[in-house]
Amino acid sequence: MERFLEFVLRHWALSAAFVLILVALVVHEFTRRRYGVPEVGPLQATALMSHDDAVVLDVREDREVAAGMLPNALHIPLGQLEQRLDELEPYRGRKLLVYCRSGHRSQRAAARLRKAGFEDVYNLEGGILAWENANLPVSRGRKRK
Repeated sequence: MERFLEFVLRHWALSAAFVLILVALVVHEFTRRRYGVPEVGPLQATALMSHDDAVVLDVREDREVAAGMLPNALHIPLGQLEQRLDELEPYRGRKLLVYCRSGHRSQRAAARLRKAGFEDVYNLEGGILAWENANLPVSRGRKRK
């Protein structure tokens, strides 16, 4: 124990960085579990889309969508989701895959959808950035509203 304290005192910056990273990981995991929405990676998302006929929902802003979106995705910005829930009613019995740029906004959107009664909601972990890093196709044409 004495050697541990000596190490911490001599390497205080390294020890502080370790504690900050540990706290960030715990907070991230707590937040993920609190929302109760399962996260899927890009490859699992393709399986949901092709085998389970999941509906893909893009919750990014209009200016972000201009750079490209997942094929056949619906676009409802997160700020408009509450007012436009009726557009998703036809898909209530299907699986919903929600994504944004990095996965944080879509996690909140997926939680809202769960509260609104949609049961099979999934968040794309890492968002469209992870999708593009996996070299999966991005549609740059017109968006579906």
